[in-house]
Amino acid sequence: MKSYVNRKSLFYIKYIKRPMDAFLAFFAILFLSPVLITVAALVRVKLGSPVIFHQDRPGKDGKIFGLMKFRSMTDERDEKGELLSDEKRLTPFGKRLRSLSLDELPEFFNILKGDMSFVGPRPLLVRYLKRYNKEQLHRHDVLPGLTGLAQVNGRNAITWEKKFEYDLEYVRNVSLMLDIKILFMTVFKVFKREGISSETNATMEEFWGNEEKKQE
Repeated sequence: MKSYVNRKSLFYIKYIKRPMDAFLAFFAILFLSPVLITVAALVRVKLGSPVIFHQDRPGKDGKIFGLMKFRSMTDERDEKGELLSDEKRLTPFGKRLRSLSLDELPEFFNILKGDMSFVGPRPLLVRYLKRYNKEQLHRHDVLPGLTGLAQVNGRNAITWEKKFEYDLEYVRNVSLMLDIKILFMTVFKVFKREGISSETNATMEEFWGNEEKKQE
């Protein structure tokens, strides 16, 4: 399957974007280490262990990696041993972490390792890989990001279809200027705390696939 990334963008990704990601992630970890330690301690006290939530996510070319986040939910289960819904497990403290995007800070380590970039399509669930159409799979032509075009244009408050449109727009137009624009917009959005949740869910409702697939 031919990549949507053009040659000019490939040069930027290989020789500028990746080295810059590693450099910025390293210094972000050093600079924000007091914040990382403080949040980790608060999570331990308020939500218990483990402090870091690990989950398999598909990265570039669908390669699976372990995404790291501060946990923001409890492990409460029903009488059958099944986890309760996100709404019931997401505590006020967890909501606060998410509204300030502090739960995302451990992803700096993913960026440093090369699993992620600062900017790119967000890494979603592994089970979604089978639900994408052929075009949507191209969101994996680049490394997933801590933030992305979809995140600064609605985040969880927009539809899945719109999210994927923004993801593919980014893949087709990766550049230094676009990345800088998205990073500045991200800072603005974090302060405004927009799009944290969808209208019907504490986070974002499940992606079940596309209408054309459902009709097949």
